[in-house]
Amino acid sequence: MERTSTANDLSDRLKRRLESERREIEELTASELKRLAENSRRVARNALSTIERDTEEATGRMRELLAKAWQRPLIVGLSLWLGFFGGSWATMRWLAGSIQTRIETLAELDYDIQDARQTLAQLEVDTWGVALLEIEGERVVVLPAGTLDNTGWTWRDQPAVKLSNR
Repeated sequence: MERTSTANDLSDRLKRRLESERREIEELTASELKRLAENSRRVARNALSTIERDTEEATGRMRELLAKAWQRPLIVGLSLWLGFFGGSWATMRWLAGSIQTRIETLAELDYDIQDARQTLAQLEVDTWGVALLEIEGERVVVLPAGTLDNTGWTWRDQPAVKLSNR
């Protein structure tokens, strides 16, 4: 008995064949999608690792820049501070030394003036108030007040005697 194909048989065979081809296409598509997903994951991992590496390098360079960036202002600030402090200290030392020297000089001058006053007072006592002067090229002996009544010459209301020029 030979079998003849009917429309249903043909339809069933086409359905099975289409179903088989559909499964085959789905399997191929699924396989390609898996392979594409694996490639995509690999590319994404590579991109992520590259981004992480580049970010770490950039962060390292930024850290180096930041480490160097604060050093310059610190050095400039310290230099300025030392300059101001050292200059102020040196100026104060110089001023203190100058004031001390002037105080010592003033004390010496006061001592010299006092000594000169004592010497002058002693001279006046020893010379009985007589003074020898040269006034306008003339030699004059100034006498104590009240020693002579009218000498013709006076100096600061004291009688004076003119000496001859030889």
